Formats: sequence, C-alpha cells, structure tokens
Amino acid sequence: MHIFVSGSLAYDRIMDFPGRFADHILPEKIHILNVCFMVNGLIERFGGTAGNIAYNLALLGEKPVILATGGKDFGPYEDWLIQLGLPLGGIRPIPQEFTAGAYITTDKGDNQITGFNPGAMKYPSEYRFDGINPDTLAIIAPGNLEDMLAYSRAYKTNAVPYIFDPGQSIPAWEGPDLKEMADGALALIVNDYELEMFRKKTGLEEAGILELTGTLVTTKGEEGSVILTKKGEEAIPAAPALQVADPTGAGDAYRAGLIKGLILGLPWSEAARMGAVLASFSVEQQGTQEHQLELADFWERYSENFGPAPASVQ
Repeated sequence: MHIFVSGSLAYDRIMDFPGRFADHILPEKIHILNVCFMVNGLIERFGGTAGNIAYNLALLGEKPVILATGGKDFGPYEDWLIQLGLPLGGIRPIPQEFTAGAYITTDKGDNQITGFNPGAMKYPSEYRFDGINPDTLAIIAPGNLEDMLAYSRAYKTNAVPYIFDPGQSIPAWEGPDLKEMADGALALIVNDYELEMFRKKTGLEEAGILELTGTLVTTKGEEGSVILTKKGEEAIPAAPALQVADPTGAGDAYRAGLIKGLILGLPWSEAARMGAVLASFSVEQQGTQEHQLELADFWERYSENFGPAPASVQ
C-alpha cells in the first residue's frame, strides 16, 4: 500500500542554558526586556511532523512519500532521508528560504523559550496526484496551511482514505475549514488538549465530530489513547518505556504505528496498540528521530504489553 505523509520538515536546534531564566528577567522591566542567555552548546536534530512520522514508518519497513518543502540548507536532512530509503519526489525545494527550524533553549527548571522560523514551510509543496494508486492511505499532519486544505480536497476527489491530524495548526484555522478537512476523513486524531481546541473552534461535541468522520482518536500521553466511534469508546493503555528521556515526538511515533496497523488490515484498537508500542521506543531517546529498533524487538514489547501479535503479522 502507498502512504502519503504531508506536514512539516524542520531542523530542531536545541540549546541548554545552565541557569534559570527567572534569575535573569526583572519583572519590573519586562516592558523593555533585553536579555542574553549564554548556552552550553547547540545540538541539531531532524524533525517536523512529516519527517517524524515518515521516520517511524521507515522503522516498521514502510517507504512513505513525504509531501513538504525544504530550504537551501536541506542537504543534511535530504541525505538522512536517502539513508532511510525514503523517496524524495514529494519534497519541493525552496532555494530562497531556509528549511523550517525550531530554536529551543531549555533552562535547569525545564522551562523553554522557543523561536520558530517557518522558512520554506511558508510555501505549499504542490504535489500533483496524477494517476494516484487507489491502494493508498494518507495522513495530513500540521504543516503548510494551503497544503492541508488542498490535500484534504484532493484525497476526497480521488477516494483516498486519509487521517486528519490538525495538531498545533488548530489556532490558525477557522471552524468551517476544520470541519471541511475532518468531513470525510477516515479519522480525526488529536491529543486531549487539541480536542478541546477543535471543539471550541467548530462548536462540535464528540457526537458532532462523528458525523464528519467515523473515528475519533484522542491521545493522552502516559494515560494511553481512546478510540471513539458510533459503536462506543475503547481505551488503549500506553506501553511503558524502559526510560523516559524525551516525550517530544511520541505523538508522531504513535501515528506511524497506527498507520502501519491499518495497512496490515488490523482493527483500530490493535492498530492503536501498535502506535502505543512505537511511541514507547520514541520517548527513550532525546530527539524525535534518534530511536532505533528491530521489528523483533517491536513485537516482543507488543506481546509483553498486549499479548500475542495479531495473526496477520505472525
């Protein structure tokens, strides 16, 4: 089955401040704030919603097509994707811009100051679905807004099932657009905070959302996830990690595991369990594309938490 993953490609540039921000900010001078934090160094990692989901799918043996943009500094990321065996045909180069980048500084109290430069992500990737294979599954993750709306329409026109994952883009949308993109989607997937934002924007409760899409998947971090359909609700527990080093990217890993399960023809509950297992590997390493796994290790952890692997993969 073909997989399309649209969203963002970005560099995460992570800095560590050895003190506390609060010690260097004068509340009475906040209106003329001018501070400089000397950091211990900078670590650059590959990230972005599309990149993270595609990376995790590659760990499970899939080769999704990424629909996104890259800038004039995209070379190292491109080399990484080639190393993973992922196709590059859906990535539009924007030579006059830098690749999207998040600049994250964290202090000793785990407080963060982040600057985000959308760079190339300001431009749509403009992928053309000429002769699209009907045996396809897609996910629309947060990225360029024009892409998100255009691809939801293209998938419906071409009868391609897609998962709508609006995530951190929700504040940028008006309710009617969110409703349009969710309408006809195979599923809407959000975390519990995003669900409240989605409901506020659209004015819909869960029953109204299920009139647009047949399945609502809500992730709740260490509390697991919930699959809601018109037939009822099913809670899926999280899979414990050996250690929790960095929860960033766990949601993208969950989505990749979920997609892999659907490709295998599994019901939503078992696909969600695969998502939970893959997320547990993600949180064990710093960064969103640093964890490694063998399929044997994946299924071993699955069986430890949820019983024998589904019959279709045994």
